Amino acid sequence: MPADQKMSHRELELLEALRRLGGSARSGELAKVLGVSEETVRRTIKALAKQGLVQRVHGGAYLSGPDTADSFYRRISKYTEEKQSIAAGVLPQITDGMAIFLDVGSTTAFVAKELRCRANLTVVTNSIGVAQTLANHNGNRVHFLGGEIQSNERGTFGHVAEQQVRAFALDLAVLSADAFSAKHGALYHSATEAQLAAVVAQAAERTLLILAHPKFDDMAPHRGPQPEMLDLLMTDVLPGRKYRRALETWGIGLELAPTQDAEAASEVKAKKRASLLE
Repeated sequence: MPADQKMSHRELELLEALRRLGGSARSGELAKVLGVSEETVRRTIKALAKQGLVQRVHGGAYLSGPDTADSFYRRISKYTEEKQSIAAGVLPQITDGMAIFLDVGSTTAFVAKELRCRANLTVVTNSIGVAQTLANHNGNRVHFLGGEIQSNERGTFGHVAEQQVRAFALDLAVLSADAFSAKHGALYHSATEAQLAAVVAQAAERTLLILAHPKFDDMAPHRGPQPEMLDLLMTDVLPGRKYRRALETWGIGLELAPTQDAEAASEVKAKKRASLLE
């Protein structure tokens, strides 16, 4: 009996929804698409995972298969506290009404969530998730780049995407990377992602690179934007001396994201000041 005949109607619907959403999605996204509760989605995901058809991750799922070995949702489930901290650090860099680019990186997905408190943004993105997070919200205008969809990245790449992004005058580009080299700068596993990042950096007035600290120990084969095209690198832990020297040589600023302890201390101080004024 074919595998699809063993599945319920709900399971078939969820698999089709995952395919339409680029191969991976959060439970909340799937619930909206299917018109059911998140609890129903979680039960369906659990059943599909037992059949080996999807992989469960915190807050969602992705289709099983060789092309999803480095799925976006596998990556977004790692170092979540660090990525949330970096996203909070990016927020002051972006004000209402700016034209910005956000890429497909898992850390960038956290930035998009933070930006829901901003208004009237012009958002250019090749990320399905970013577009879903910011479209039709607070007067934002979201432009989703065309091109070939890569399901494991939940985004578009290639010549069409590169040509379209050149038409925008961006105030700020927020880019991620797979690794960072003291010799070459931002590195990527995908040649098409590296090329698009280089094009975006050329179209932006300022370019911000966001990296969780483990990226400084990783390696990848494709070079992204010329290091001199980057204006600021934001991370969660002070990088080693060789990286700091390289950043200084290239003229790239370095900023550390606020830690949760620092944020908590700031909230305590604010409450004390408020109590004194009462």
